[in-house]
Amino acid sequence: MRATSISIRIRTEDVQGALRAIADFGRFPALADDVREVVQHANCSQWTVNFRRGLMRWHETDVVDVAGLRISFEQTEGDFAEFSGAWRLTPVIGGARVDFEVSWDFGIESMAGIMDPIAERVIKRVVCAVLSGLFGETTVLAGGEALTDLGRAA
Repeated sequence: MRATSISIRIRTEDVQGALRAIADFGRFPALADDVREVVQHANCSQWTVNFRRGLMRWHETDVVDVAGLRISFEQTEGDFAEFSGAWRLTPVIGGARVDFEVSWDFGIESMAGIMDPIAERVIKRVVCAVLSGLFGETTVLAGGEALTDLGRAA
């Protein structure tokens, strides 16, 4: 199983409002080119994301804890063998620190060396695009190494 994380500082005066904005996954296709479609329901969402020369699709359960400043998710069906993670916000002076962590397994061990780095780039690219689209200027605090070659097609 592969895992990765990224921490980004956003500007906001309302950290709970920022969490609610992030939890509005239906807005992601307008904010991140890699996200084709998100259909959001009460406690779950259906995703279609560009991946390599095709699409990845999955359904996930989403638990939004506004008071705890956390969103957790776990795939219930889809193209991954396993996929889960969380968004966590921590108030800081002038904004919030957003910690995004995710783990996944494609279920194809022989392809992990090729597919895992691509998935990591796509995931981090989406997180950065969404947060920039929602909050304007952002600062990557940790975990941005996979973003250094964004020019490569994923």
